[in-house]
Amino acid sequence: MRYLWPVLLLLPLGLAHAIVEVQDVQPDEFSSPEQKLHFRALIQDLRCTVCQNQNLADSHASLARDLRRQILELMQQGKSDEQIIQHLVNRYGEFVLYKPRFEPATYVLWVAPFVALIAALSGLIVLIRRRAKVTATFSDAEKQALAKELNTPASSSTK
Repeated sequence: MRYLWPVLLLLPLGLAHAIVEVQDVQPDEFSSPEQKLHFRALIQDLRCTVCQNQNLADSHASLARDLRRQILELMQQGKSDEQIIQHLVNRYGEFVLYKPRFEPATYVLWVAPFVALIAALSGLIVLIRRRAKVTATFSDAEKQALAKELNTPASSSTK
């Protein structure tokens, strides 16, 4: 009896969650299994604009549910993938794409990793070459002084 009131108070939350889930795309709304697979593949490649790094397939945000429903409606209207994606980009910007297009606005995204890799490798090569030059480079006078020290008996250097 003691736990009955908290359960009764939390019951409407569970019902509200069930009502919200009903609004999402349901399996019986697809005209064919191929359309369902095509829909799944398409929403895997699109980012939820609310969640930081989730695709539309994995997101539970209400906007993601709305976008999934909108994508299904566009698919049922006969729109191509490119048209659907362009519609979402026009509305939400390039952020909605997991793989940004290669265009002037995104050149830095595509080129910067390669530039950084080349710079790191160049720096490593320069560092290795500098260390190789530093090791064991003696002038002629230093070589003669070292040879003289090595040739003298040990007893004379301790005096």
